[in-house]
Amino acid sequence: MMRLSMMLATTALAAAFASPAAAKTTVTWWHAMGGALGEKVEALAAGFNASQDAYEVVPVYKGNYTETMTAAIAAFRAGEQPHVVQVFEVGTATMMSAEGAIRPVYEIMEASDIAWDPDAYLPAVKSYYTTTDGRMLSLPFNSSSPVLWVNHDLVGQAVPKTWDQVFALAEKLQANGHECAISFGWQSWVMIENYLAWHDKPIGTHENGFASTDTELVFDQTPELAALLQRIADSQADGTFKYGGRRGDSLPLFTSGECAMWMNSSAYYAGISEQAEFEFGQSFLPLDTSLADAPQNSIIGGATLWALEGHEDAEYEGVAALFAYLSSAEVQAEWHQSTGYVPITTAAYELSKDQGFYDQNPGTDTAIQQLSLNAPTANSKGLRFGNFVQIRDIINEELEQVWAGDKTAEQALADAARRGNDLLREFQATVN
Repeated sequence: MMRLSMMLATTALAAAFASPAAAKTTVTWWHAMGGALGEKVEALAAGFNASQDAYEVVPVYKGNYTETMTAAIAAFRAGEQPHVVQVFEVGTATMMSAEGAIRPVYEIMEASDIAWDPDAYLPAVKSYYTTTDGRMLSLPFNSSSPVLWVNHDLVGQAVPKTWDQVFALAEKLQANGHECAISFGWQSWVMIENYLAWHDKPIGTHENGFASTDTELVFDQTPELAALLQRIADSQADGTFKYGGRRGDSLPLFTSGECAMWMNSSAYYAGISEQAEFEFGQSFLPLDTSLADAPQNSIIGGATLWALEGHEDAEYEGVAALFAYLSSAEVQAEWHQSTGYVPITTAAYELSKDQGFYDQNPGTDTAIQQLSLNAPTANSKGLRFGNFVQIRDIINEELEQVWAGDKTAEQALADAARRGNDLLREFQATVN
């Protein structure tokens, strides 16, 4: 298997010894991966370019997920769209509603001469991005699930499995002079969307928006959620919980050793590996035993690759070749192992097992186990709400008022659902 770190060197050698040939067809790929992940995307593109001589993929970083999606929409309206754009999972409904702007993956692959099996992708990943009759709309690329990251030097090996155990551990830590037990990031995804899926409760009506755009948010109708969020907010008084920001801003609270546990994406594996100077691991999300006796399954985050309309057929052949390359077992296994994102295909997962990766790095298959714990239900296969990028901003605003002590959790959830439902009605009006 070619390691990502070797791909740039491979490209240079290929260029040095290549003979004169016809110009390659350019495929532009806009993405939202900065820093170390951005370097890995560059290496993926370099590896693809070195693997064949017909196409040249040009990756372009366009900012965070929201900025990248916004830029792609503006570019399409101006007739300057890329061939491929990376869009995070909560933008799925918006992309689906963009009639005439996207070319579905299944159409691109079926029109190409490349062998392609849509059933090769992990069911928990594939189902999020398919039509009701199972046709794939965008290519899963970087999929993850939130996990409980643990500082074993502080916590030991007895990792809490329930929220009651989290708070009990906090008391023990504080008795030993360590204040912060837990923090988390991407709070809507982790503490509302995944909390409800994990306990098999609805986020919204009509199968969380999968069955209809005429949907309503109902996350405020699970009182156990409000009770837990209030308990977390109240625990700030003794330092048990510390809020560190909306996305990954709270990572330093964990990697510095300030907070003993952190709930966020499995995809922080690379960053934690580089920064943490302690033994760390991953574990299942805590269970709220007031709501369920056992967990259901977690839901994915991350992003997929959407192909945009408006290009020549020969260029879509290049898109198909890129998608096939990114889906190959060797490339996917390396991407998974180096980043913490889950492998998108069964073959890549099996290859990682055969290579002994999980034996050498215990716990790195936690996200996969969570996603495949049980067959997804209507409450736990994901969500598909219009305007959900903006709705998440509303949820963030309301939760931050809880952490600041300006609202109760019950009131904040009610206000978030009400404001979010207003945006759902606006979205529905644009698609009907």
